Amino acid sequence: MKVLISDPLYPEGIALLEKHHHVDQLFGLSEAELIERIGQYDALVVRSGTMVTAAVIEAADKLQVIGRAGVGVDNIDLEKATARGIIVLNAPEGNTISAAEHTLAMLTSLARNIPAADYALKEGRWERGRFMGVELNQKVLGIIGLGRIGSEVARRARALGMTLAAYDPYIPAEQIEKIGAAPVTLEQLFRQADFITLHLPCNKQSHHLIGKEELAMMKPGVRLVNCARGGLIDEQALHEALLEGRVAGAALDVFEHEPPLESPLLKLPRVIATPHLGASTREAQVNVAVQVAEQVVFALRGDPVVSAVNMPSMPPEVMAEVKPFLPLMRLLGGLYFHLYGGRIEEVELYYAGEVAGHPVAPLTVSCLIGIFSHILGEQVNFVNAAHIARSRGIRVRESLSQNVDNFTNLVVLTVTAGSEKHTIAGTIFNRSDIRIVRIGDYRIEVIPSPFMLLCTYTDKPGVIGRVGTFLGHNEINIAGMQVGRRSAGGEAIMALQVDEQITPELLDRLAQLEGILTARFVHLQEWELSPVIANNRGF
Repeated sequence: MKVLISDPLYPEGIALLEKHHHVDQLFGLSEAELIERIGQYDALVVRSGTMVTAAVIEAADKLQVIGRAGVGVDNIDLEKATARGIIVLNAPEGNTISAAEHTLAMLTSLARNIPAADYALKEGRWERGRFMGVELNQKVLGIIGLGRIGSEVARRARALGMTLAAYDPYIPAEQIEKIGAAPVTLEQLFRQADFITLHLPCNKQSHHLIGKEELAMMKPGVRLVNCARGGLIDEQALHEALLEGRVAGAALDVFEHEPPLESPLLKLPRVIATPHLGASTREAQVNVAVQVAEQVVFALRGDPVVSAVNMPSMPPEVMAEVKPFLPLMRLLGGLYFHLYGGRIEEVELYYAGEVAGHPVAPLTVSCLIGIFSHILGEQVNFVNAAHIARSRGIRVRESLSQNVDNFTNLVVLTVTAGSEKHTIAGTIFNRSDIRIVRIGDYRIEVIPSPFMLLCTYTDKPGVIGRVGTFLGHNEINIAGMQVGRRSAGGEAIMALQVDEQITPELLDRLAQLEGILTARFVHLQEWELSPVIANNRGF
């Protein structure tokens, strides 16, 4: 496939992409130039310099994934990408250590006045008394946001002897305590902390999280560090608090408007400022480049991606448990379409045994992908499959049971349309060996293959032989066969794996054989059979 890199990326990431796909590097494209070119690409990799607008996405006829080499995705129209079924992913862990270390560097520099002392000495002034600092030991560090970076800051600050107080409404108090911090409210943090560091995204809820009122709550002489996102602090209110002496100092790596060359904060001696350097280490840039490249490769071949921002994700260890069932779910959906097709009003999935112990939402979506990929001409994947079901008024139901007879795990798909119901069931042996174990009312053990002939017939001697002879006369080789029946002498089903396609004309003639009730030929595509989902029709 074709990948466009529109912002500079470290060579390690480029090499990984080139190992799997054709890669073009075109930097500094205008929106019009990007719109003109994007239609030929399957993936787009950007940093913060490229604006991926709705117009760009609308022109991206083949685009399956947008990779952001970094954390923030403010430059990508997420709503438009999601509507088009395009995965947007980032590399949130690549710069974690670098950002945490930069925060600690800002913290210690703020406590000991290092930048100002360095500047004075280089100007020829030996002013030891002017740059009296404070120790970090036994000071209270208030951490707002205890995610990946906040947690790493906490671990390092504890090693410096600091007392930790943390506010994060999305993390249980028990988890905060495990990290070694006291869980507090935002107001308690403001009133207790000697130093405050922020580690959260800037959105409608967090914009100007620290403003005039919040600064007034803080301890006199508090010091602030922001290496997260510009806009979290009201910079005008901070400027006033610094001038009044209520805030002893601030260390800022990010600003609401960058570059902040006209900001009055830059003129204050008690402000340390760096030009958004939190992720600016070679290690971080390599990590980010490699991680986004890996995720783009995974997305293009349909493997699970763990850093998508516009679709549900789960921890890698949970994904590892769920992943073996995804091909089964896709196959059940695709096989339903091949056998029955037509209108759908309700999709019901029953999970039993081992599989019921895992999160089943991604499995249900994988089944929907298997169905809708045949019905719709547009791209269907994990981003938009559930949305498609809702928009078509299709009810999706799930039920689970830990108990199952005869199998370690079992998934039963039942599709309802009006008064008709059709059922297909499948299982997995040894986490990779898929079997279809029920078609309609028939119990059977079908080995999926690209070319399959499924016939219902009257269970009498000679019927199976006639089918074999017919196929042999027409030079269709049989690779395998399985049969199932309701009762001896009644209706039965046979599934034959053959080596090539059976034409409609040949199928019509076969259906006329004595004892044959129905005959269907199923051609399963590679993406329906492969453990790796091709063409991004799933994870």
